[in-house]
Amino acid sequence: MKVQKVHQFQPDLPPPENTTGVIGWLKKNLFNGPINTIVTLILVYLAAKGIWAVVDWAFIRADWVGTTRDACTRDGACWVFIKVRWEQFMYGFYPADQLWRPRVFFTTLAILIGLLAWEKTPGRKWIFAFFVFIYPFIMGALLSGGFAGLPEVETHKWGGLLITLVIALVGIVVSLPIGIVLALGRRSKMPIIRTFSTIYIEVWRGVPLITVLFMASVMIPLFLSHGHDMNKLMRALIGVALFSAAYMAEVVRGGLQAIPKGQYEAADALGLSYWKKMGLIILPQALKITIPSIVNTFLGLFKDTSLVMIIGMFDVLGVGQAAITDPSWLGFATESYVFVALVFWIFCFIMSRYSIWLEDRLNTGHKR
Repeated sequence: MKVQKVHQFQPDLPPPENTTGVIGWLKKNLFNGPINTIVTLILVYLAAKGIWAVVDWAFIRADWVGTTRDACTRDGACWVFIKVRWEQFMYGFYPADQLWRPRVFFTTLAILIGLLAWEKTPGRKWIFAFFVFIYPFIMGALLSGGFAGLPEVETHKWGGLLITLVIALVGIVVSLPIGIVLALGRRSKMPIIRTFSTIYIEVWRGVPLITVLFMASVMIPLFLSHGHDMNKLMRALIGVALFSAAYMAEVVRGGLQAIPKGQYEAADALGLSYWKKMGLIILPQALKITIPSIVNTFLGLFKDTSLVMIIGMFDVLGVGQAAITDPSWLGFATESYVFVALVFWIFCFIMSRYSIWLEDRLNTGHKR
């Protein structure tokens, strides 16, 4: 009589450690053959050499302490130049005895953005409404002055990071709702509204921003009555907002077109009006799927604020270029441009990382 052996199946064992994780990825992608290994080692050597050169110049051999160019005696970067020009990089030519006003602006702006970014903040809707509809006017009045004993500070004295943030924030806050309205108008069934929206979008998208700023500086005063004038900052804000709104409209329109037709039909079947359908069903979905494109437009707008130099305004880049022409600090253009690039990179990186977090937070594609 034959006895059958019962085989016990062993559970699947995990793969070897040298084929998973970082080590596995390196072996599969960078060291999977002799030629690939040699190329990887050469590139690692060149990268390490370049990184070391930057670290050596920016930190090890750099000068940090002093108040004049005589303190820059080493072969590295002269950060004394940035230290001496710090207030100009931040505030432009704002009066020294009134610098507390832009500092209040920076502080309150950081607090409000932090409160809005934290999803557990109580009353976020009210904070957002205050930030959009009330805060700009309060800060504008504080920075301009001319009331309650505050001396008036003309906008041509504003500059540096202050003017960069003012233009970028106003452009972002104003262009988004205008862009949404234009996108809806371009998809409207009413010929007049659709034609007007299409012409507006195509005209503004076909003109460079540098031309828009120049024309806003020259043409807007011609439409004002005699004896009235508009400062350069207000002209720049109008030009940037209207220009950015056209690009924002196309971004939103792309999101509207990506929404399945069934969503529109379901809203119509519920008997919702046009604005309820758009506000409650269509637009939330369209804005969610276009977050990367919207943030990309915001990043472009933030960097394009440097173009206001052509109308005589000095943003953080303009201040940096003006500073390197000072006879007392000739030869430190590299430090100036590196610092300005770092400022722009920090703000753009923060916006991009927050958009990624927000996109993941709002991602409901896994839900059924």
